[in-house]
Amino acid sequence: MTSLVLTRPLVAIPAGIPQGYFSISFENSEMHRRFGSNIRDMKLEEAQQQFIASWGAFGTYWGINRTMAQIHALLLISPDPLSQDEIMQQLNISRGNVNMNIRDLIDWGLIDRIIKPGERKEFFSAEKDIWKVATQIVKERKKRELDPMLKLLDQLEDIEGDKKEKNIKQFTDTINGIRRFGQQADKMLDVLVKADENWFLGNLMKMFR
Repeated sequence: MTSLVLTRPLVAIPAGIPQGYFSISFENSEMHRRFGSNIRDMKLEEAQQQFIASWGAFGTYWGINRTMAQIHALLLISPDPLSQDEIMQQLNISRGNVNMNIRDLIDWGLIDRIIKPGERKEFFSAEKDIWKVATQIVKERKKRELDPMLKLLDQLEDIEGDKKEKNIKQFTDTINGIRRFGQQADKMLDVLVKADENWFLGNLMKMFR
């Protein structure tokens, strides 16, 4: 069995808990199935391919398609800006697919277009600060999903009729409840987007003390 044992626990272990209780086993886990037992022996190229594939799958959870996320992953781990031709070659995708997804990534604020003196080709580079990447994704999802929903709820609340009538009251009460929740979520996301990483993590840790 492949195990990772935390030799320095993040929290004090209460008396009476057996040694090794908090060991983490990867046997039969998703990581074990993906990478096999020789995780430490993985070569760079294989690790890069696994990261790109996994980031591509993960991207669908935060609102972008798999190819767009794979291009983003490739640019994240590339120390130098890449051209469209290099992206096409490394990911084995068409020029049209690269063009379309690069435009979307630029719209999301996740990559930048780089102009190199003397080069006719355009190059592209991703933001490498993961905190900035995460907050930019939150900002874009808020703009694309939460903001339109709050606008719609404001419109739905203003309906004609007797507000005390049973069906109208039930409808408006439900809409108001969703709108209040959405407004609170909106405020929390605004704080997250504007927060400094150290401030946010420091306050987060206080919640677990």
